[in-house]
Amino acid sequence: MKDSITSFIDKYFLHFNALALSEASKAYKAHIENGGKMMITLAGAMSTAELGKILAEMIRKDKVHIISCTGANLEEDILNLIAHSHYKKIPNYRDLTPDEEVVFLKKGFNRITDTCIPEKQAFKLLQNNIFNIWNRAKKSSKRYFPHEYIYQLLLENTLEPYYNISSKESWVLESAKKNLPIVVPGWEDSSLGNIFTSYCIKKIFQPNLVKNGIEYMIYLAKWYQKVSKKNKIGFFQIGGGISGDFPISVVPMLSQDIGCKYTPLWAYFCQISDSTTSYGSYSGAIPNEKITWGKLNKETPKFIIESDATIVAPLIFSYILNM
Repeated sequence: MKDSITSFIDKYFLHFNALALSEASKAYKAHIENGGKMMITLAGAMSTAELGKILAEMIRKDKVHIISCTGANLEEDILNLIAHSHYKKIPNYRDLTPDEEVVFLKKGFNRITDTCIPEKQAFKLLQNNIFNIWNRAKKSSKRYFPHEYIYQLLLENTLEPYYNISSKESWVLESAKKNLPIVVPGWEDSSLGNIFTSYCIKKIFQPNLVKNGIEYMIYLAKWYQKVSKKNKIGFFQIGGGISGDFPISVVPMLSQDIGCKYTPLWAYFCQISDSTTSYGSYSGAIPNEKITWGKLNKETPKFIIESDATIVAPLIFSYILNM
């Protein structure tokens, strides 16, 4: 049936978190239809949770215009692309003993909740190929952002012989094709970031070969200033942490620290989170708190959906795509 998920949500999602999901979906859709642009931020393990299956379609259909993500989400989408059939699903992960975890370690598996990523077929394969991209930049005295190195790797089709799922299910590959702006704050807190650090310690590379977080903020500020001249910009946050905290602060940085008086605030805000709002939990802070920081205003459509992002995000994206 056409628009089945949209119709289902409109008919049955009427109260509490379900209503918040429905209203957030409608407001996101209206924001885009009125010419707005949208940032999506990815925390947690959304790439390993295979959000790329639908996020890639959102990117293809121009429903996403910039992404902020952790280094883990950036690399894990590629790991899933090249090694998915080698992953091990652990439905009973809540019952694992420490001894069983040690067995996974010895077999070369790294566990993320209910999924084990294989070291050899995933991490090592990516490491060997990205090393060549870093080394090439070193020889030519070039510097790039973390996501730009990944884009080069993908667009040169170096990994294509290893594709293990449909390439249409990789949100990073779809982003690379569109040269979508990506911000990766705290990239060093990822497997590739750790690997690159090890190369720096071993004097193979210098740290400045990879552009850093300050440069990412400058990059984001320039993008925001350019785009906000013609379009309202929304903020759709999946989870908490640095992938959301970093980019949302570009607005008060521009208006308060630089003194750009006419910096528009974020025009839409939604966060999917299961973080408890208490004891200074920034990831669980309700949207109204952001008004005092000069990020949102009182008229901004604001939503917080307290639920599992692996359930909520695909439903919202399906609604926006009229699936």
